[in-house]
Amino acid sequence: DAMGMNMVSKGVQNVLEYLWGDFPDTHVISISGNYCSDKKSAAVNWIEGRGKSVVCGATIKEEVVEKVLKTTVSALIELNTAKNLVGSAVAGSLGGFNAHASNIVSAIFIATGQDPAQNVESSQCLTLFERDGKDLYVSVSMPCIEVGTVGGGTQLAAQAACLELLGVKGAGLETPGSNSRRLASIIAGAVLAGELSLMSALASGQLVKSHMKYNRSTKDM
Repeated sequence: DAMGMNMVSKGVQNVLEYLWGDFPDTHVISISGNYCSDKKSAAVNWIEGRGKSVVCGATIKEEVVEKVLKTTVSALIELNTAKNLVGSAVAGSLGGFNAHASNIVSAIFIATGQDPAQNVESSQCLTLFERDGKDLYVSVSMPCIEVGTVGGGTQLAAQAACLELLGVKGAGLETPGSNSRRLASIIAGAVLAGELSLMSALASGQLVKSHMKYNRSTKDM
């Protein structure tokens, strides 16, 4: 249930020390060659996956889209294609085919004691809006969510309390790795909700209005 980077480093260091016994002339430049692409957005992480790979999807009823989100299924699908797919491609985005996955990932990472810098690759996300009959199907594909529920910042009091609240604190005793996998799934679910919210605000023209209304610097909230 640990994220595992430090564990891998310790293992590699031990292997190197073993090899030096047989090959004393070995010259080691660094324990890391950067192919791991830690804390960097890279195609290898997008293709191969890193940490946990999660796909999360949900069907939103047409009446909910219209009454609650104040837009239409067609408008959301058109917006997702134009913004998250075409717009990101034109910008040359690498794994950034989403509206604002990083906002959600960063917040949960800080709250649960993850490495905030690993938000860079953990926020790689492909958001899709499709038709499911007359309803809307939303999905997010996140191939490299790097999380752990033991070690590091997860031991801090506030962060441990958040993990406890989510039901994923510590190691999964019955099934090793189950808590970290569940945390990754929670993050993907939260990202999906965030994508749906922001995209609906954009499609309905409410983004700037809501920012102005709920701006934290506004004194008369």
